[in-house]
Amino acid sequence: MSAPDMITTQVIGNALLGIAEEMGVALRRSAYSTNIKERSDCSTAVFDHAGRLIAQAEHMPIHMGSMAGLIAHLVGADLGLTDGDVFITNDPYAGGGTHLPDITVAAPVFRDGELIGFVADIAHHSDVGGRVPGSNSGDCGSIFEEGLRIPLVRLVAAGRLSTDVLSFVTLNSRLPEERGGDIRAQLAACHIGRTRLLELHDRYGAATLREATGALLDHASRRLRAAVAAVPDGEYAFTDHLDPDEPGGAPVPVAATVTVAGERIAVDFTGTGPQSALGINVVRSALEATVCYAVKAVLDPEIPANGGFFDGIAITAPEGCLVNPRPPAPVAGRTDCCQRVADAVLGALAKALPERVPAGSHSSVTYFTLAGEQGGDFWVYPEVVAGGMGARPDRDGLDAVQVHITNSSNLPIEALELEYPLRVNAYELITDSGGAGRFRGGLGIRREIQALDSGAEFSSHADRQQVPPWGLCGGLPGDPGAFVVHVRDGEGERLRSGRVSGIHLEPGEAVRIEAPGSGGHGDPLERDPGAVAADVADGRVSPAAALDQYGVVLTAAGLVDVAGTAAERTRRNATT
Repeated sequence: MSAPDMITTQVIGNALLGIAEEMGVALRRSAYSTNIKERSDCSTAVFDHAGRLIAQAEHMPIHMGSMAGLIAHLVGADLGLTDGDVFITNDPYAGGGTHLPDITVAAPVFRDGELIGFVADIAHHSDVGGRVPGSNSGDCGSIFEEGLRIPLVRLVAAGRLSTDVLSFVTLNSRLPEERGGDIRAQLAACHIGRTRLLELHDRYGAATLREATGALLDHASRRLRAAVAAVPDGEYAFTDHLDPDEPGGAPVPVAATVTVAGERIAVDFTGTGPQSALGINVVRSALEATVCYAVKAVLDPEIPANGGFFDGIAITAPEGCLVNPRPPAPVAGRTDCCQRVADAVLGALAKALPERVPAGSHSSVTYFTLAGEQGGDFWVYPEVVAGGMGARPDRDGLDAVQVHITNSSNLPIEALELEYPLRVNAYELITDSGGAGRFRGGLGIRREIQALDSGAEFSSHADRQQVPPWGLCGGLPGDPGAFVVHVRDGEGERLRSGRVSGIHLEPGEAVRIEAPGSGGHGDPLERDPGAVAADVADGRVSPAAALDQYGVVLTAAGLVDVAGTAAERTRRNATT
């Protein structure tokens, strides 16, 4: 049979994407927890018969590492796959995962005894046991403190659910009913994916489907090579830093060297700090997902994100370093380090392609958990607060967005206050948190949440609370973030670290979360005074910052004067 034409190949490619997207809708609409049904902290994908990624929904880049890792284990292990099987895992060291709250479910798909592909989904569960409610604080000392480790195991065998396996997982969670509901939602999503993939197979036939998916993989590979070939050959290095892993310590380096030679690209993390005693370590599957995201974002955002693209990037990381740790290194807060990996790769590529790379973004998964008991029932509220996106070479950065490897939503205030004994006192942009520049950095968010009834327990992992987001081409850095606890009447205690647990809030006390802003791009003196005036009018920039950083004075009559000497003085002070 001849290979399918380009139109048929594209139709099949879009159908595969549609399958992944429909799986995501089914998962969100049938989940129990707010973290999945409201915040969309989940992802879905379709793989071919050989375990190569062929379609992923527009969800979380970091989740691609976990799903690809699980499928690689399924393909590589001698498990005797049969029709109707579904597998479950969350283990970063033995199941291809990246941290324990992310549970991955995957199913092989058969037609007439022949394996035609796999469908998989992943969801961040609100609690999987461990020392800390939410199973996701940054201060655990080993993975054994972080929660239940689920090895690669059959959850469904030949169509029959293993209630023993399901009970083992739910019993180890503080929220067993919610865990069972969310896992069953993941099974439903896999069922939808399996059904749709079989329909696609039956419509076009096995040979056409395999030829088309092979062509899609080859297309992504060719497009990556073409994008790399357009980059000047050379070695481009950049080192960014995580906040110290202990109060008073030194920032932790994340170093990336990007080497471009013809159509080949390689990323080496030699020079990155050693693995940490805290949960900021990144296993290989998460590292690969992050690097692929950063390269794709800069070189060609329209490259199909499939196995043909992923296989074209060579990644090296010394064993025992922060981005290739030895077990049982803790990994709960791995996303903060992943964000720094993305920043390091982007910083390196900025030296080769300065017109394509933004300044430093907030680049912190500013995560926290509030948990407690109400009426004898345990509750866990996880949240990630967005921050500023770095200014771009030709426009301002975006305010209050997630960046890089995460793409979750916030939990709407209405849903938050309905589901949990909490009250939101403030939810606002932080004036002046975006770095000054010809183009201004995006602003961070301030969110203050008050504990009611019996109070709440606070835990977190976050970064960019000491090392601020960097500016580019003369742009100034953005403001770092902060956690402030025990807030009453506007006053509270600022934490020295973003990685904490076990902080009890009494009834009536609040926690204030301030997510970082982002860096500016270009000389602030070159910014249009009218744009500064508009920022002041909108509350994004204060009048004092307009003068000190941009040299712009707003008179009582609303007129704009330019005082370049003031801005020049500020710039000199910032660099000395």
